[in-house]
Amino acid sequence: MKIPKTPTFKSPAHHTGVTSRVGTWLGIAFGLCFVTGLLSHGVQHDWVWPTRPVDLYRVTQGVHVISGVASVPLLLAKLWSVYPKLFERPLVKNVPHALERGSIFVLIAASFFELVTGLFNAAQNYPWSFYFPTAHYAVAWIVIGALLVHIAVKIPVIRRTLEPKSEERTILSRRAFLRTTALTTGVAVVATAGVTVPWLRKISVLAWRSDGDLPINRTAQAAKVVVPQDWRLKAGAKSYSLKELQALPQTTVDLPIACVEGWSQDATWTGVRVSELISGGDVRVESLEKDGLYRATTLPEAFAQDPLTLLALQLNGEELSPDHGYPCRLIAPNRPGVLQTKWVTSLEVEK
Repeated sequence: MKIPKTPTFKSPAHHTGVTSRVGTWLGIAFGLCFVTGLLSHGVQHDWVWPTRPVDLYRVTQGVHVISGVASVPLLLAKLWSVYPKLFERPLVKNVPHALERGSIFVLIAASFFELVTGLFNAAQNYPWSFYFPTAHYAVAWIVIGALLVHIAVKIPVIRRTLEPKSEERTILSRRAFLRTTALTTGVAVVATAGVTVPWLRKISVLAWRSDGDLPINRTAQAAKVVVPQDWRLKAGAKSYSLKELQALPQTTVDLPIACVEGWSQDATWTGVRVSELISGGDVRVESLEKDGLYRATTLPEAFAQDPLTLLALQLNGEELSPDHGYPCRLIAPNRPGVLQTKWVTSLEVEK
């Protein structure tokens, strides 16, 4: 089989101007995905994070997932545009060229890893043995590093070819290819963005968990939670039965649950303000769950004292179900869902 030479590829889709344009779009999508993913990681690992606005995490994590979805068709279009480069000879011309090719290989491999595992995570499907958050976070730095190297090498080409003139006349013009790429990306976003954007849910045909009920990531059965008959909440030096908690002044708030998988849902919560149960600093919140990764979390003082932060006893006017955290669960503004501890058994001020 004869290997074709680069000049054989005459399609406008392979023109450097198309590659530069699609690459610019992909770089923006990757940049948004990286920054918002970094924020999400930081929030879950004790970065300083505000309590207001209450929808901030919902927006940043929604942008993270949506930009990741948008990156899939953009990456495929970019690869289609540049694949003739595989047939260039010689394979390595000089040191800068070797650096460029090496960074591209790393970038493509790491990008596919991030996008594929990210999509599986959004669907809560984990056909691998490694811990997703750690691997996803580590490889994200590899992607962004390789991307910066690639951009640094290609800046002169990008500047020169973003709007090149051409006399070529083919069935598919460069602009048509770019429009098709943009349209495909838009369709992918609209088809999945309903998990984050409520008014898109009726048309987001591929959106996961887009019905009206509050989704459940981890059931009581999966968490192996059994609520004892004599359950009491330990709050500092005091303890409360469920009836005693219900007899305390109740507060009702409207707050969203926003999950790291990208979905979010508004809900009405009723319960006791955490600030009325315990005060004095950061609060360690522990669950009846024995071995979950998030069975215990730290609630920073700003959140613990916020009047919207509740130990919720009701969801949408009804007693919590076991899967939603019965007998009580934490709900706080602008926090990832994994930190909204369910089946709470104790609140203690950290020393």
